[in-house]
Amino acid sequence: MTSPVRVSSLTGAKAQPHLDDLARLRIEVFRDFPYLYDGSLDYERRYLDNFSRSDGSVIAVAFDGDRVVGAATALPMADEPDYITAPFRARSYDIGTIFYFGESVLLRPYRGTGIGVRFFEHREAHARSFGTYRWAAFCGVDRPPDHPLRPADYVPLDRFWQKRGFVRHPELVSHFSWRDLGDDAETEKPMVYWLKQLT
Repeated sequence: MTSPVRVSSLTGAKAQPHLDDLARLRIEVFRDFPYLYDGSLDYERRYLDNFSRSDGSVIAVAFDGDRVVGAATALPMADEPDYITAPFRARSYDIGTIFYFGESVLLRPYRGTGIGVRFFEHREAHARSFGTYRWAAFCGVDRPPDHPLRPADYVPLDRFWQKRGFVRHPELVSHFSWRDLGDDAETEKPMVYWLKQLT
């Protein structure tokens, strides 16, 4: 790191110039376990289109000088597709009271420096600014403990998320499809949700 990293919350037109940076970071960071994501810019652009169309969305961007080294997104869950909202509707949650935290991606040299905490703080502040959201929610992939590509030194982020006040809800599960590294086709993965009460 060549200079102090700053984190800025960007919305609307101010966020648009950084969506390609977010796509690049997602491809790079999510190659690692547990996601093993074999991404492409075409897929990323389709994925990020939903984010760019949401009036309530925010992207917290980490800058080292002028370089984007990390980013985290959030938007109203009501702006997300059915495969994300369905588990909540099935359990009678009011989708209009939930703010959905998307990815949080940070280049390896910058991890463990407090930037991940700042990403959560920025997104929670944005969600609370509306005065109408009761919950923050995000999901993480649920890989089996004996997955053959699990590194011996892998440490799940569960404790970090718990320290942020989030609680794992194994009854709330969506299935996302992507192609794992080394695979020929996309496969579905279970994504388990974590919730935090905002009010």
